[in-house]
Amino acid sequence: MTLCLDSWAILAWLEGTEPAASRVDVVLQSRPLMSWINLGEVASILERRTDPEYARQVVRDLRRTLDLELPTEGRVLGAARIKARHHMAYADAFAVATAVAHGADLLTGDPEILEADADWRVVDLRQ
Repeated sequence: MTLCLDSWAILAWLEGTEPAASRVDVVLQSRPLMSWINLGEVASILERRTDPEYARQVVRDLRRTLDLELPTEGRVLGAARIKARHHMAYADAFAVATAVAHGADLLTGDPEILEADADWRVVDLRQ
């Protein structure tokens, strides 16, 4: 089974928010998928909350742990289609589009993704 993480999952892991942090810690052992867009979102949030060096270090560390995917033209348009149909941030739409393209389960706690009336597969990390 392919697993995909969004920025919510990584931030919860970094902050030690349970039960998400423990679940993500286990998943990170299997090199889950993530869009570069979502890792960029993590970096921007960390830089705003802490400092640029910490954000860069987290990105360096996660590059060794995640299967990171650069968005293609098709993925950009897929994310745009998802955003047009569902109330969510554009970065969230990239996480969904990436998971859908790979037939992966998207691990998140983001209400915008979890509460969308859609057919993508999600795992709620808040439970």
